[in-house]
Amino acid sequence: MSKMQLGFVGTGVMGAAIAQNLMAAGHQLTVYNRTKSKTDALVANGATWAATPADVAKHSDVVFTMVGFPTDVDNVYFGDDGIFSGLSAGKTVVDMTTSRPSLAVKIADYATAHGFHALDAPVSGGDIGAKNATLTVMVGGDTATYQAVLPLFETIGHQVNHFGGPGTGQHAKMANQIMIAGTMTGLTEMLLYAKAANLDLEKVLATLSSGGADNWSMDNYVPRILKDDYTPGFFARHFLKDLRIALSEADAMGLDLVATAQAKRLYEVMVDVKGLGDQGTQGLINIY
Repeated sequence: MSKMQLGFVGTGVMGAAIAQNLMAAGHQLTVYNRTKSKTDALVANGATWAATPADVAKHSDVVFTMVGFPTDVDNVYFGDDGIFSGLSAGKTVVDMTTSRPSLAVKIADYATAHGFHALDAPVSGGDIGAKNATLTVMVGGDTATYQAVLPLFETIGHQVNHFGGPGTGQHAKMANQIMIAGTMTGLTEMLLYAKAANLDLEKVLATLSSGGADNWSMDNYVPRILKDDYTPGFFARHFLKDLRIALSEADAMGLDLVATAQAKRLYEVMVDVKGLGDQGTQGLINIY
């Protein structure tokens, strides 16, 4: 595809790696992050720093956002120096934050009313997937905009799926997080059981990963736990936010997700009680 002027707002663990892969594909990047130092490596590699999200929008054909919480998403789009205050007609915004489906609809409605295009496109695959450009991308929004942005998605991910109108990408991500909740509690309690039974934990991992118990979370996080490495591939406080959104959406649909609710309670102990929210999701084992 032709080289484009892209913007990226939110260059944390995931965002910086995604932005780097877009630059590696030859696109020009304008970047913003509340903590400016988190853009230093990108700027050193050729990106341009912008002082506000509005400034990013002024210099970009497509603006990607990947921030922490729905309140942050709302602020970077609708705030005084937000993206929408700097965007011109015909430009596209892509929110990759895991956020509320209703907020994705709000962004898309505003975009349509002002001649912009908008997609919600949360991702799965953690820091490893972001670095290796092997993310799974779940997209909501109109088909024409999706087709236009698809080559960019294919630059950063290996599995890209369009689920329908605005908010459907976020609903797909909620389904993903519900599944991950089960694998995170499972791998944690598996390790505790195997340790109590005096089994060789490396051997247990090798055995389970070759059989029916194999899953992405175990393969990627158990090796870190065995090295006492709780650095975040994905922050526990962000995962707790996701589980709260998922359960809120489930409640609105009349669903009672008992196991997911229990996972949320465990992560509340980790984040709200023990203060371990800046650890990765694998830090759940530290509350047992």
